[in-house]
Amino acid sequence: MADGAPTGSPAGSPTGSPNGPLSGRVALVTGASRGVGRGIAEALVAAGATVHVTGRDATALASIIGAVPLPCDHTDDVQVEAVFARIAAGPGALDILVNNAWGGYERMTEGGEFTWSKPLWEQPLWRWDAMFTAGVRAAYVATTHAARLMVPRRTGLIVNISFWAARRYIGNVAYGMAKAATDKLTVDAAHELHDHGVTVVSLYPGLVRTESVLAAAAFMDLSNSESPQFTGRAIAALAADPTVARCSGQVLIGAQVARDYGFLDIDGRSPEPLTPSDH
Repeated sequence: MADGAPTGSPAGSPTGSPNGPLSGRVALVTGASRGVGRGIAEALVAAGATVHVTGRDATALASIIGAVPLPCDHTDDVQVEAVFARIAAGPGALDILVNNAWGGYERMTEGGEFTWSKPLWEQPLWRWDAMFTAGVRAAYVATTHAARLMVPRRTGLIVNISFWAARRYIGNVAYGMAKAATDKLTVDAAHELHDHGVTVVSLYPGLVRTESVLAAAAFMDLSNSESPQFTGRAIAALAADPTVARCSGQVLIGAQVARDYGFLDIDGRSPEPLTPSDH
């Protein structure tokens, strides 16, 4: 974890109690239909927050127990604006935004050929567009809306879900550039929001046992993997820390956050924090 990492009191494992560490807080998790986003939403609900969830799969969103489903395509600015207007009109204010929506993972195989790891001159251009439109731009747009709600109250936490591809080559050129852009959004937004009491961080999960990862479990070493809820527990711990502003503008590693705050994964394990050399 970067210098200035949080060392506050542990937030404890989410319990689902209305008296949980995030009781009274309002959160929005984008791209929550499945995978990491869904796990984050479940963990924040368990920590006592009122959690709004967006995604294009209305049925999947509705199945997240305790969350408020707001179906939304984050490439459509009108739909995104409507989501934030709905939150602003409701009880409470927006305290936590988690930018998890992302594009470009779909159609890794085209015409029977695996294109994800192709060099840039053989990559389909739609993948660049998907990552930067449904990923980086979606996070930027959501951040602008969230800032308008948080700045007047001089409080708030914005978490951009990113990955080690921003720091070293993983997968393909477009992926690395998009993740690097996400981290740059964190750094520069944190700079502009610093004097307004709003904290912005990037958070790197490790190997997460999402639906797609579990489908390929026979070909992968999952001994140091994480549940989707583990990332949500990290966010809950950060949100409950009154000194979290010290981390603004930083890249945080989910498993290291767990060790700093003293919580475990839902299976009672403590995943090892990954480094760039682990990928």
